[in-house]
Amino acid sequence: MAGPGQDLENPLGVGAGALHEWIFATRTGREMIGQPGGSEDIDDDLFKQGFDGIGATVMGRNMFGPVRGPWGESDWRGWWGDDPPFHHPVFVLTHHPHPPISMAGGTTFHFVTDGIDAALALAVDAAQGADIRLGGGASTIRQFLRAGLIDSMHIAVAPVLLGGGERLFGDEPIAYECERMIASERVTHYLFGRSS
Repeated sequence: MAGPGQDLENPLGVGAGALHEWIFATRTGREMIGQPGGSEDIDDDLFKQGFDGIGATVMGRNMFGPVRGPWGESDWRGWWGDDPPFHHPVFVLTHHPHPPISMAGGTTFHFVTDGIDAALALAVDAAQGADIRLGGGASTIRQFLRAGLIDSMHIAVAPVLLGGGERLFGDEPIAYECERMIASERVTHYLFGRSS
């Protein structure tokens, strides 16, 4: 999910930007960063579907930004610029309190210090019946997997070898089955649902 050496210059770790190159080759991915063009293919369709019907997002602090420990005087507002692509409430898991950050386009980052259950409860309330998206990173996803709180997963596997970094799965129970596998020239998409 991320390479070694995560920092401001390498937010996903050294070399790990290649994991997401497929996204920015799509029309939806390019629109997200204010660029024209991009493919309108299965990669674009599946990436776009990840935003459909979403009313709130939960993510870990490492996905929100590179600041570690107490926030201090940091004025960090996320990787996504003034108009993040969420356009709904985002609940960021952290051990350190921080006031909410309201952004353009309807995104407000809320910082939750009481763990995944509290973040999920806030997200369910904010989503008003819509779906909740679990944004990552790897540690956050593993916590939700261990708690049995993920209904479905879209895992995109890019043909990139990083040689180290953060892996998606650890010792979590895996009670999911692959419902669809779709390969393009750039990435293979695995869509998982809960096992019956």
